[in-house]
Amino acid sequence: MGSIELGLIVLAVLLGFLALRVYVGIGMFLAGAALYLVVNHGDTNALLYTINGLVYARFSDYDLAVIPLFLIMGQFAIHGGLSRALFRAASAFIGHWRGGLGMAAIGACAGFGAICGSSLATAATMSQVALPELRRHNYPPKLAAGTVAAGGTLGILIPPSVPLIVYGVLVQESIAKLFVAAVIPGIIAMLGYFVVVKIMATRQMRDIPPVPRADWPTRLRSLVEVSPVALVFVVVIYGIYGGWANLTEAASIAAAACGLYAVIRGGMRWPGLYRSILGTAEATAMIYLVVMGADLLNSGLALSRMPSDLAEWVTTIGLAPYVVLAAILVIYLLLGCVMDSLSMILLTIPIFYPVMVGLPFFGLTQSQISIWFGVIALMVVEIGLITPPVGMNLFIVQKFSKGTTLATVSRGIGPFLCADLVRVVLLASVPMLTLMLLPTN
Repeated sequence: MGSIELGLIVLAVLLGFLALRVYVGIGMFLAGAALYLVVNHGDTNALLYTINGLVYARFSDYDLAVIPLFLIMGQFAIHGGLSRALFRAASAFIGHWRGGLGMAAIGACAGFGAICGSSLATAATMSQVALPELRRHNYPPKLAAGTVAAGGTLGILIPPSVPLIVYGVLVQESIAKLFVAAVIPGIIAMLGYFVVVKIMATRQMRDIPPVPRADWPTRLRSLVEVSPVALVFVVVIYGIYGGWANLTEAASIAAAACGLYAVIRGGMRWPGLYRSILGTAEATAMIYLVVMGADLLNSGLALSRMPSDLAEWVTTIGLAPYVVLAAILVIYLLLGCVMDSLSMILLTIPIFYPVMVGLPFFGLTQSQISIWFGVIALMVVEIGLITPPVGMNLFIVQKFSKGTTLATVSRGIGPFLCADLVRVVLLASVPMLTLMLLPTN
């Protein structure tokens, strides 16, 4: 049996585990262990030795320390009331536009994503903040739910992003460069959602009066309240890219700033601190378990030579690079219906990455392809979060939308999915939109 066939069988077994509701980290671990035993003819000692080495090698990686730091930063922001401050600030400036409150929800999701790094946390938090206001101002349930569900996906695209950190660790790419490269795609995503909300509100809310315009003192006060977001973004992006702080130092400073804000402005006390630490510990443990399972699975796949043989096969048959890219993106869309974003990154990047960097794209260097593909892959992964029938953001928003069915939320997300597809085609066709903020040397 060839390596590609063996790898496909193992991936099918993994999907079977997921269909049986086996936790994804455990499923990856079991599938990887089975593949390793097959390749090594049942040598359990080799398997145990490999597990021991993989766990030590992966979790002694200094870059992974930033994950709990960014997670606790998001927890501080949640319990410190920063999400409400972001929504109030955005509403003060654009809430009086037709569809302005919906755009404010999108903008607040983008701002919260800059300090959270999680789409699910962004969707859950902003659902509690924005949905009541949208419903109070007579936004149709379908539009309100679709707006928050789509806005929540900005949580993993706007830096800092936990999946981008994992991607950078997997492919040994600069995390700072990945963060910078994701800025313009994140802005394009936000503006695309603005356009959708404007069009839908103009069509569906013609007879509903707009929100009154806020005066300038109110706007200035709202800006002061959200100034920590700008501080965090500057520290994380400029600090690590400017060279005066490494990734872990920048994450530590940003987490401390959000914690201080939560205590001073949000009134966080010991119960909030306890929930923040516990939530960070649970999320970190979940992520690290998935990383460990993915490492064993990917080690087995590498031992079987599936990724390298697949890359060689794709190069040999002479498919156009964009045909290969389109096929990979379609696979991501399908996987998004059954897997979470981090699991997809961990499972697929070791397989698809060697294929992508071996193909010519507009004369880009290998490093440029690595960064561009990472951002493109992340965008398609985020679409999976709002793809019916099992997009995770849909369930989260439906949970907080009193009286709104999952079918209503799914219908409301349709126009935003169209904007997502246009954005993916645009950024895939024009790589320099992703790479333009990076140095040319």
